[in-house]
Amino acid sequence: MDKDGSTAPQMDQNSSMRMNDILARQKKGHVKDGAPSAEKRVEWIDRAIGLLVGHKDAIAEALREDFGHRSVHTSLFTDVSGSIGPLKHAKAHLKTWMKREKRRVSPAILGLFGARAYVDYQPKGVVGVISPWNFPFNLTFAPLAGIFAAGNRVMIKPSEFTPRCSELMARMFASAYDETEVAVFTGGPDVGGAFSRLAFDHLLFTGATSIAYHVQRAAAENLVPTTLELGGKSPVIISQSADIDLTAKRVMMGKTMNAGQICLAPDYVMVPKDKAGAFVGAVTKAVTTMYPTIKDNPDYSSVINQRHYDRLIGYIDDARSKGAEIVEINPAREDFRQQPFHKIPPTLVLNPTDDMKIMQDEIFGPLLPVKTYDIVDEAIGYVNDHPRPLGLYYFGQDKAEQERVLSGTTSGGVSVNDVIMHVAMEDLPFGGVGPSGMGAYHGIDGFRTFSHAKAVFQQANSDLTAMMRPPYGAKFMKMVSGGIKV
Repeated sequence: MDKDGSTAPQMDQNSSMRMNDILARQKKGHVKDGAPSAEKRVEWIDRAIGLLVGHKDAIAEALREDFGHRSVHTSLFTDVSGSIGPLKHAKAHLKTWMKREKRRVSPAILGLFGARAYVDYQPKGVVGVISPWNFPFNLTFAPLAGIFAAGNRVMIKPSEFTPRCSELMARMFASAYDETEVAVFTGGPDVGGAFSRLAFDHLLFTGATSIAYHVQRAAAENLVPTTLELGGKSPVIISQSADIDLTAKRVMMGKTMNAGQICLAPDYVMVPKDKAGAFVGAVTKAVTTMYPTIKDNPDYSSVINQRHYDRLIGYIDDARSKGAEIVEINPAREDFRQQPFHKIPPTLVLNPTDDMKIMQDEIFGPLLPVKTYDIVDEAIGYVNDHPRPLGLYYFGQDKAEQERVLSGTTSGGVSVNDVIMHVAMEDLPFGGVGPSGMGAYHGIDGFRTFSHAKAVFQQANSDLTAMMRPPYGAKFMKMVSGGIKV
């Protein structure tokens, strides 16, 4: 059974053999050709940029078809332009990143006699990438920035939930790369499971925490180092000092983009009790301005499939039955019971309690629980009582309070007075912590994640370590005693 509860065809032996064969050929090519030059890495990146530019319309159409409806503007922004940016950033900086990094020798006297210490960043070899369905192109192409900049080859397993996107991706890469450079493998969870067990030199998985357990377990069979980009319940803490109208606009832009199907989407809001009514009113106004209609609005995306639609409706029903107030923001009062897609209007869940399913699972949809607090320490305590999230968002102008929130909580990353935007900063590492992820990439951090930092010590020509060899004498003991002190 796959993640949607349907029966997936078993992977045939030929598919497994093909994956292992291409992995072997990529590894062999990496060893034979050695670390690629900066020019070769730039060429790989340029080919990826060319694919995105040349297929932008096909990408938007494939996404629209796989989602039932997905905003073309969103797709061009997130999956095309949002993928080209990281690639261009890596292209501009990779020569600097590749430079040998000098380190200090110790004791320092060794340096005076010619000893040297440095780090060389070597390509790891072959990197496996398992990409998700919510931004299938962005979360495949953006990691390639660091993977190619580091000089690696890559094998890709895109999601079965977006089959048109996966097939398009396979054709795109096959048209621009030899399969010893880049290879794509489509298929269901059986293919994904076999892919996870391959002896890569590094594996990047982006997806649900529940699936990450299986990926990590499979990768452990070959001790493959992994980077896990997951998710969680990213909180929004709104201060007494926040501009409520501006806060509502920014929160709801992040919550409604891609119908909230974003790993960094704000998952719940904590607002001062006396500001709750103003916030609900500001949210209603913000959504109405962005989406005066929703049902046939080309800018408003669908939930990916029936299973996730039913899951989200179930969260609403469960919360209502347990006493929450449900505020559906439906400006044109449209009837969503009959529709060709799986659209759900932005919906606020007021006064949720922790026994509600919506407060237990990552929402991944256009639903937003709104909790209240009296003092900010209550909000900080609530965040700390739950698993560490991928993102945290603080809105306010109180710098002391802001610092208290940031230093008093742990999350993968933070945006202040906005949501999600820290992921767009290429010079910042992107990653989670604990159940929201492991490791980070983007920019130089991606280059280093997908490189092996080889430590090198070059000894001086003078025989400075003679005293370390037996027979030991007074000089040796003086040296040892000098190191054994406070």
